[in-house]
Amino acid sequence: MTNKQLYDFCIKQLNNMGRISLESIPNIDLYMDQVTTFMDKYLSNTKRTDADKILTKTMINNYAKNDLLPPPNKKKYSKDHILFLIFIYYYKNFLSIGDIHSVLQPLHDSFSGTLTSKNLSEIYEEVFSFEHIQMDSLRKDIEEKFNLSQSSFLDASEEERETLQRFAFICMLSFDVYLKKQMIETLIDETKEKK
Repeated sequence: MTNKQLYDFCIKQLNNMGRISLESIPNIDLYMDQVTTFMDKYLSNTKRTDADKILTKTMINNYAKNDLLPPPNKKKYSKDHILFLIFIYYYKNFLSIGDIHSVLQPLHDSFSGTLTSKNLSEIYEEVFSFEHIQMDSLRKDIEEKFNLSQSSFLDASEEERETLQRFAFICMLSFDVYLKKQMIETLIDETKEKK
């Protein structure tokens, strides 16, 4: 696959990604198997390979054990549990369990009714309302990085150029992720210090 074909494929995948709407989440409590099935159904397009698992029973049990997820009620998980799991799913790709715990602590307080007048559904809806703005900005940024990478290593042989340009593109994307992760960790550390 050429760099351009790979870029087009990645943008197509990006366009197919979207959040789980509140309306899609059942208003009834679910058993563990139903939770994993639900998450697989709605987040399968985020898997890297078909063999990857979105969430397993072991993962969910560990999240509850590590206080990332409120304990289930009589082995059943509510809509709020699903919302916690969605946040955990996205965070676990780049944050440690300890950092996820720090980020989700205010939501745990909200879950118990001690933090805010906003319920978890309102918080989820507000946070994810920025999705379309972020996606448009992200597409533009990725396109700029791709175009810049394709203007690099022009003096390399044709055989090497494609490989080096792909490497440059990966480096630019990685640097962006690295910087944002550093910013997130600084925000988490600052929040911990205030407590």
